[in-house]
Amino acid sequence: MKLTRTLIDAGLSAAAGYLGTKAMEPVSMKLYDLEPAAARAREDAVRPGPPYRIAAQKLSTLAGLELSEKQLDRLSLVLHYGLAVQWAPLYPLLRRRTSIGPVAAGLATGAAMSVVADELMTPAFGFSAPNLDYPLVTHARGVAAHLVFGLAVAAVFEIGWVLTRTRP
Repeated sequence: MKLTRTLIDAGLSAAAGYLGTKAMEPVSMKLYDLEPAAARAREDAVRPGPPYRIAAQKLSTLAGLELSEKQLDRLSLVLHYGLAVQWAPLYPLLRRRTSIGPVAAGLATGAAMSVVADELMTPAFGFSAPNLDYPLVTHARGVAAHLVFGLAVAAVFEIGWVLTRTRP
């Protein structure tokens, strides 16, 4: 039973990471559209480019690869969705090992991703400008979008667990 549950959670992690990202992206774009023009202009001025594209360029250079623009675009998508798929297993870990409910575990998953991936890893690896270069509203948008990611991950797992009868 434990192996079956682990395999189900692995499959659900892939689906949850992908669908969580699909839910997060339009929310982030809409919040960006609602930001004051001055904040958008400041963000656009300091942002060196899409973080996953910068990561793809840096990693391919580090590996000694010369990729075409199309290949860099594909690698960028792999990195973007790959991080989400790798992050999604935090949700079942919280649900199966603690008494945290679905909403709280989803919000914790999204918040952790926002802090660790967006606020720490991305600027530390040079995939974005330093955090203080961005307006506060940029960070707030990132947190809100990642909370949506976490809630979508929670929904995928909870539905998947009901269908597979493997609820925590």
